[in-house]
Amino acid sequence: MKVGIYGQFYHQNSGIYIQQLLEALHQRNVEVVIEKNFLELINLHDDIDKNYSHFSTFEELDTSYDLFFSIGGDGTILKTITYVRDLEIPIAGINTGRLGFLATIKKEEILSSIELIFEKRYYLSPRSILMVEDTSGDEDLKELNFAMNEIAVSRRNTTSMITVHTSIDNEFLTSYWADGLIVATPTGSTGYSLSCGGPVMMPDTNSLVITPIAPHNLNARPLVISDDKEIKLRISSREEDYLVSLDSRIHTQPDESTITIKKAPFKMNMVVLESNCFLETLRKKMLWGEDKRNKIS
Repeated sequence: MKVGIYGQFYHQNSGIYIQQLLEALHQRNVEVVIEKNFLELINLHDDIDKNYSHFSTFEELDTSYDLFFSIGGDGTILKTITYVRDLEIPIAGINTGRLGFLATIKKEEILSSIELIFEKRYYLSPRSILMVEDTSGDEDLKELNFAMNEIAVSRRNTTSMITVHTSIDNEFLTSYWADGLIVATPTGSTGYSLSCGGPVMMPDTNSLVITPIAPHNLNARPLVISDDKEIKLRISSREEDYLVSLDSRIHTQPDESTITIKKAPFKMNMVVLESNCFLETLRKKMLWGEDKRNKIS
């Protein structure tokens, strides 16, 4: 078996859990390859007896990997997908961060979770991916043009609203006067879109949600559409440019340019243990339906 490991930060008191993971994999004769910068962080804080191979870029990975561990929070998983891309390597998120809505494996339960994984007591949850096409020739945007949570446009260097002229399958929808606009996947429906009033969607829903950011229209509400639709956005601003964000990656685009958003031809496979499920996570971590009348005395 061959696994990859990626992390962004070395959190306080997380060393013991990283060591537990590495030891558990070593005991099972698993070939482990760690992202170069994360490996350097580990070596900086802990003494590792074994010399591990490392990778630095997407090009160094291939389909020979059976699993990919993301150590951190949800933001770390969003960075992990920039390495995995269309290789379809299953991603298991170990939460050493805060909320951990995507990273569902608790750090205190690493050993038992590893046991469940090796016993095949998990399932894969395929997650839809969005991709963006632009007309400005931004090479960085072309290189990493996809997102698992959302693609959003927003104002830049101004307190003035922007106008987002929006079309779906080349049919004009409306022009949003707002701070910006979010196009979110079901996975991203519990993130930025939710904080702007968008609905929660089950991960396997074949839909997208268009959510305005602080709209100056009383009748501007989130809109759920089928995920086979193509969305075109043309942004008008008082500034010379505006921002396009793909999960946590931000790009600058020229004013009056058009971007096209649609579902990518590949998905991300998230590892979900049998003991976890989306609805339980919704109740426990987002306090869904929290009501003192539901408490059992």
